[in-house]
Amino acid sequence: MSLETFWLALLGLLLAGYFVLGGYDYGAQMLSPFLRSADAAPRPDAGAGPGPGPDAGPDAGPDAGPGGRNAALDAIAPFFLGNEVWLVAFAGVMFGAFPHLEGSLLSGLYPLIVAILAGLVLGNAAIQLRGRSRGPRAAKVWNALVVLGGVLPAVCWGIVVGLLLHGVPRRADGSFHIGAGEVFGPFALTCGVATALLFAGHGAAFVALRSEPATAATARLLGAKLLAAAGAAGGLALLLSLFGAGASMTRTGTSVVLFALIVAALAAGWWYLGQGLDTLAFTATCLATALPVLLIGAGQYPYLLSASAGGGITVDDAVADGATLKVLIGFGVVVVPLILLYQGWSWWAFRGRTGRRHPSYF
Repeated sequence: MSLETFWLALLGLLLAGYFVLGGYDYGAQMLSPFLRSADAAPRPDAGAGPGPGPDAGPDAGPDAGPGGRNAALDAIAPFFLGNEVWLVAFAGVMFGAFPHLEGSLLSGLYPLIVAILAGLVLGNAAIQLRGRSRGPRAAKVWNALVVLGGVLPAVCWGIVVGLLLHGVPRRADGSFHIGAGEVFGPFALTCGVATALLFAGHGAAFVALRSEPATAATARLLGAKLLAAAGAAGGLALLLSLFGAGASMTRTGTSVVLFALIVAALAAGWWYLGQGLDTLAFTATCLATALPVLLIGAGQYPYLLSASAGGGITVDDAVADGATLKVLIGFGVVVVPLILLYQGWSWWAFRGRTGRRHPSYF
């Protein structure tokens, strides 16, 4: 394996890993209004004072209300900040190993990158601050920002995927640039909606895997509907491509196989959720969220960033020189295994379903 192939595979692995791990974070944030205060137990820091009466009901305790405990956020609580490491590692590999891609990609997709980062900041802050809000009105504002922090990055990542599949406009000076016409084009918007629905279904599968039975049942129902809707949106994107208004792939056969695998993964996730097989359902949605990255890389090869009028930046154009790649090899050999070890440890340490045995993290 050449160094160029190694770094290209590592770049794809990191982005796919981020889609899988960050995807269920976004999905859980989007679903948080529908899974509020499920299986809630009083927080250790809820404070003293007169409690609810005997007939107050399960949601009348200190965790009730818009700022109370939330099953979807409890599911992702130990993981969501650590999952962002994959995005940082992806950016680091792109900056170091593919500097010419970094300059063209970030400048060409600048509005979407800014929107993604804004959504990340808003969502992460809102998740941690919602429990400290004073009054129900403030709590509702934080809850709305939690949802926005899931929807905005998910839709924008989907639009980025759509633009990379379709091709980004290239100016006469060779630079790439997107405008409102490209961002709000039918194919890009369809990909944005499909990705948001996919991430939401993926988040539902994760919540079903992590939550107590009552919440898991609700999450399964939501997840099955969302995966079906994601499949329908993906079908619309395919129709647009067939009529020449969608994806423009350099390797058609490979692209067809990968798209079929995405459809199969969505169908499997939908079926497993309906059968209550949470581990298999989550495995299937993991595949469905990772495969679009492979579709971009393998379907567009040798282009890393294709132009809508044809051509683009190839792997050879974007990659750093051989001496730089050798210097960077320590990152791939040392840092990436450390990320994997940390991720595996965190999953092991916080394994099992949430509920009364877990503290409230926020």
